Formats: sequence, C-alpha cells, structure tokens
Amino acid sequence: MINCRVDAQSVLTMAAKRVRERQRQRDIKTGRPGYLARLVLLLGVGFLTSAPALAQRAELISRTELRVCADPRNLPFSNEAREGFENKIAEIIGADLELPVSYVWFPQVTGFVRNTLRARECDLVMGAVSGDGVMDSTNPYYHTGYMMVTRKADDIAARSVGDPALAGKKFGVVAATPPTDLLLRYNLMNQMRAYSLRVDTRISNPPRAMLQDLVDGVIDVALVWGPPAGYAIKQEHLPLTAVFIEPEPNAPRLDYRIAMGVRANEPEWRRRINQAIGKHKAEIATVLADYGVPIMGDQGQPNP
Repeated sequence: MINCRVDAQSVLTMAAKRVRERQRQRDIKTGRPGYLARLVLLLGVGFLTSAPALAQRAELISRTELRVCADPRNLPFSNEAREGFENKIAEIIGADLELPVSYVWFPQVTGFVRNTLRARECDLVMGAVSGDGVMDSTNPYYHTGYMMVTRKADDIAARSVGDPALAGKKFGVVAATPPTDLLLRYNLMNQMRAYSLRVDTRISNPPRAMLQDLVDGVIDVALVWGPPAGYAIKQEHLPLTAVFIEPEPNAPRLDYRIAMGVRANEPEWRRRINQAIGKHKAEIATVLADYGVPIMGDQGQPNP
C-alpha cells in the first residue's frame, strides 16, 4: 500500500511554490521585472564585482607563510629537523612565493589529509600521486617507481620477480603494495617476508627496516619504493644495488608521477605552485639527485 501521508512542512512548501509561480506568470503578463532581473537590480554593480571577492574568500590560503603538511619522522621525505628532500623543495617553493616555510606535523597514516590539508591547518602537501582523488594535485615534479634491491656482493642482474636467478631467494615487501601481486603471480608467497604498511612513522620505518634486513642477510631481495632505496644507497652508503622492477602485462602499475597536493576548488593557489615548480625544475632536480631519488623518464625508462 502506498503511503499517502504528507507532513505539514511539505504542504507549506508546495503552497509557497504555487504562490511564486503565480507571481512569475503575473510578471510576464504585466511586463514587470522578474525574479532574476529584480535580483540584479537590487545587487547592482556589487553583483558583478563580487566574484573575485568570493574566490578570494574560498581560497583561504595563508598570505604570510607557506604552511606545509608533513610527516615529522619520515626520511628521506621529511622530518622535524627539515632534513628531507621534501623539506628542501618546500624551501625552494617558499622562496619563489616570498613566504617563510612553516609546518603542521602529522604522521602519514590514515587521516593525514583529513586532519591537515582538509582541516585547513596547512595549505600544501609536498608528495602526492598525480591525479590521486584524495586531494587535487599540481603538475608532477618527479617520476619514480618500485625497485628491486639486492646486495652488491651477490651480483644479481635480475629485473623481473620471475627471473630464474632469483629462484629460492627470500623476498621482502611492504604488505599490500603493488609488488605483492607479482610475488603472488609467481607463486612466491612462501618465500616472502612482509613488512607493515600502516604504521606510525614516528616509531617505525618499514622500508628502512627491510633494507637493513637485506644487508644483514635476513632477506635476499627487497621490493621497495624508489626514494627510500636510493637514499639508503647514496646517503647512507648501504652496500646495495637497485633497479626498477620490470613492468608486466595485466599487473599492477609500479611507477607513479609525484606532484604536490592542494585542496579542491583553489585554482589560483594551484596555479601559483605550478608556476613555482616550472620555474625551479633544475633546482628541484638537483635536490632529488642529492638524495639519490631514482628518476624515470617520460616513457617509463630509467634516467641515466
């Protein structure tokens, strides 16, 4: 049976609509200005000039400092001592905007964006996957991927998880990251040592722990995100070698373009950051090279 009960509020709403429609019809017949015309007349020039003001209010960006959302203990990306490559790149962007850099520190765990950028506590995330739906992104400023890391002394030249040279080897991987699917594809899960994905980085750094286990012989191959691998080799001088994992058909993507994250509906702020990135490409590239961040070219090939 159809429920025919209509509450009082609905009745009033429908009655109001009928009154407005009758008024509109009378306006048409008598030539009196309609609703929209009366609105423009009432608002006058202010209606025409209010759009920039509304846009300015919508983009609630600090005008006195570059407020960066960052992890307090997540090298090589960032830390409270401002020693990470994202800290150095933030300084480049801040100098271009003529703004001092300040930080809102929050571990990159579930809720990072919600509690920082979306809460308007800060205005820029230095590392975001280009096109990620969690936040709007700027133009990308580097392109990297997952790597296969082995001990130099082992002299392993493999680039594919399925390479016969890796038969019987013990693999390390951060749980639920794309390389896990490759281990499953090659039926190597029983040769896998998993490291936690969701951790408080103030207490634990799984990629760094995995690389140390590789040095110590606990595992033989580490499948890890590029920047931590490159940093450990170049800056910490671990006796390791790293190559990008070879992509395979119908397998998860292993490479990503990295941009900076901004809030949605702030196009002017995004434009200013893009402009700064474009002007300082060479300086940004130098910082990335200093930290050993492995870079891919536009076609996905490793840069020399």
